[in-house]
Amino acid sequence: MVPLSFAGHEFFASPDGALNWPAQEALLVADLHLEKASWFAKAGQFLPPYDSQATLQALEREIDRSGVKHLYCLGDSFHDRFGCDRLPASARDLLASLTARLDWVWIVGNHDVGFIDHCGGRIVEEIEVGGVALRHEAVAHDPRPEMSGHFHPKFRLNLKGRHVSRRCFVASGTKLILPAYGAFTGGLDASHPEIVRKVGVNASALVPVTDRLLKFPIAA
Repeated sequence: MVPLSFAGHEFFASPDGALNWPAQEALLVADLHLEKASWFAKAGQFLPPYDSQATLQALEREIDRSGVKHLYCLGDSFHDRFGCDRLPASARDLLASLTARLDWVWIVGNHDVGFIDHCGGRIVEEIEVGGVALRHEAVAHDPRPEMSGHFHPKFRLNLKGRHVSRRCFVASGTKLILPAYGAFTGGLDASHPEIVRKVGVNASALVPVTDRLLKFPIAA
């Protein structure tokens, strides 16, 4: 993880999109989209059914490395409101063991609105932690420091004819949008007008790599 400063707080960001907040002993992730593959399978589009297990195993590694006591999922944790019910036994057991270890908070997103959790944790619409609002989708007119998900931002760059795409955080003075953490998630270009409309001008794409945080301006 590499240092990331936002709204007077110090964080550590991982290339996979997790954000460690040492002062709060917390880990933040967005858009896990658990059971996305099984949702598509119901519609006849078959994807490898291992997305939930892969996502939760990666998250378990982040939890073990950081030693946090709190975890905040910033919405769309499941691909639909019934995703929790479709978890395979191994993924359900892993999730239940993680929620038992931590103060686990599910923030409701547009995909999983109305879901009833059966694997532990508590469900909220949004929450404020350390003076920072945590919600699923950014609210442009809220003056408070805010962290959110929803847009799955990615930074795309052409290097010598090669197309490079990386998960990224999008930050302005008071807004920080986290990338999607889920194994089966696409992404929206960080400079997309809908993202810029939420974060305002002078925003940047922040790309964590092995030993540093790369910063790319995305709006004038």
